[in-house]
Amino acid sequence: MSLRFTLCACALAIGFSGAASSADLRVCASETEAPFSMRDESGFENRVAKIVADTMDRKLVTVWTPKPAIYLVRDFLDKNQCDVVMGLDTGDDRVLTTKPYYRSGYVIVTRTDRHITATTWNDPQFKKLDTVATRFNSPGEQILRQTGKYENTAIYLFSLVGFKSPRNQYVQVPADRLIQEVIEGRADAAIAFAPEVARYVKASPVPLTMKLITDPLVLPDGKKESLQFDQSMGVRKNDPQLKAALDAAIDKATAELHKPLEADGIPLLRTNS
Repeated sequence: MSLRFTLCACALAIGFSGAASSADLRVCASETEAPFSMRDESGFENRVAKIVADTMDRKLVTVWTPKPAIYLVRDFLDKNQCDVVMGLDTGDDRVLTTKPYYRSGYVIVTRTDRHITATTWNDPQFKKLDTVATRFNSPGEQILRQTGKYENTAIYLFSLVGFKSPRNQYVQVPADRLIQEVIEGRADAAIAFAPEVARYVKASPVPLTMKLITDPLVLPDGKKESLQFDQSMGVRKNDPQLKAALDAAIDKATAELHKPLEADGIPLLRTNS
């Protein structure tokens, strides 16, 4: 997932035979990666995968795991337990990535009644924010570190995961929790990748404002990294034929593929490729 999200073999769903048919499209997915994928198939990536399979005249076979999505390439795709991983950064060097099927970016989410319109951390409004909810090992955390807000926010962030340490295990703040913190006023703002939180912003009983961040992130080596990302599907490096077939499906069904994203309220940008 590169910068968008830095970062045990898992049991597959009962009934998966392990034998692939040329008429199948085997997509691995996490059961607990809301709102991207969920076991009831209500995740937007679940719906995108179904549209892709239908476009290719294949049967969608979802290979489920209760583990987080960060393990899908290593423990499933690389071990031939599935053939496709959804929602990877275009150019992820672990896999062959398809042409992007959407692009979105990091956002600042606030309560509308706060009248905060900042789209950059250099904005005086952002500088006045005290408590900002974000996910561990993400560009949001890097923003807090670079703006001097992390030291005063760290204890709060760890409280969102019961003070578990992410150092030696995978620990992450659920995306819906970030938005709930803003709704209830415990956080002045949340910083997140828009697809992670757009569904919860849209469903909020309290009006919320979601603004795309316009500034790039300055990396430790001085390089600048955009906080907007093309998203692709990934296949094994030795499977260029499947990549080509997926590319053709993306070209054919782009408008349909965007419908689940738009339904979640995800801001879509023009892809770079």
